[in-house]
Amino acid sequence: MRLATFTVPAESSAARVGVLCKDRMLDLARCAAAVEPREAAFPYSMRALLEEGDAGLARARRLLDAASSDAALRERHAYALDDVRLLPPVPDAEKFLCVGKNYRTHLEELKRTDLIKELPEEPTGFIKLNACLVGQDAEVERPVDVAHLDYEPELVFVIGKPAYRARREDAFGYVAGITILNDLTCRDTQKREVASGSRFWTAKNAPGFGPLGPYIITMDEVRDAYDIWVTCRVNGEERMRVNTSDQIWKLPDIVEHFSRLLPLKPGDMFSTGAPGGVAVGKPNADELFLKPGDVVECAFEEPAMALRTRIVAAR
Repeated sequence: MRLATFTVPAESSAARVGVLCKDRMLDLARCAAAVEPREAAFPYSMRALLEEGDAGLARARRLLDAASSDAALRERHAYALDDVRLLPPVPDAEKFLCVGKNYRTHLEELKRTDLIKELPEEPTGFIKLNACLVGQDAEVERPVDVAHLDYEPELVFVIGKPAYRARREDAFGYVAGITILNDLTCRDTQKREVASGSRFWTAKNAPGFGPLGPYIITMDEVRDAYDIWVTCRVNGEERMRVNTSDQIWKLPDIVEHFSRLLPLKPGDMFSTGAPGGVAVGKPNADELFLKPGDVVECAFEEPAMALRTRIVAAR
């Protein structure tokens, strides 16, 4: 399934939970009210849906199947994609943890800059704030004092079950699905923060610096999370193509490490690091940093999904 959080601007600004159904966005709550009138109301948010675990996802699947086979049901309760606005699929995660320094190719790039001093001996990370998250086709302002805005397409795992002191061998059992983060980074600020030892990283948390989505692809549609080609195109030009097999710390390492002291909850997310190919690691970096007018597309090749972002001048 391709799960989404969306609005219908022509009707209201209220966020809804949906699923992609034959190139339309099915409103799961409205569909549930029609198909299952005696059941409890469908969860009001993506976090609430994920908190219902396997039962919640199974219910969403049943509704998807019903609408897929009933054109009249789709017509009443699904919207054309042009009529919806796709928000970050989990806009209100309790924890959005980003693993750093996690691709071998990216580490080689960072060795040629001042952004890394030594290789980590265990997974490292920082927090991505909900306030910086935006959805599909968002316009992101490049701050007036930023010259070096970089792109970072990242594989994100969305937690679907509570996990505390989890074992490595059980790690994938806690995951509901995957999505994409474009971890936009102000390299100007990042260099200063790395030099000062900061772990907060305002360089990655400015407004709009967290394009996410557009969907959560549930794990039943992911053949192998560590054989996904991740790409990034700017104005149609391919800037990178890296396989997730290049990651150093994989999901079992990440879940075991962070859940030792930190209880993970449904809706929490782990972004798993930037692949090699970002602008800062290239000799012509100044030409590649993002500028107003650029359209950035971060994508998975299989299972296919693309996240588009438009860079605009600060208003």
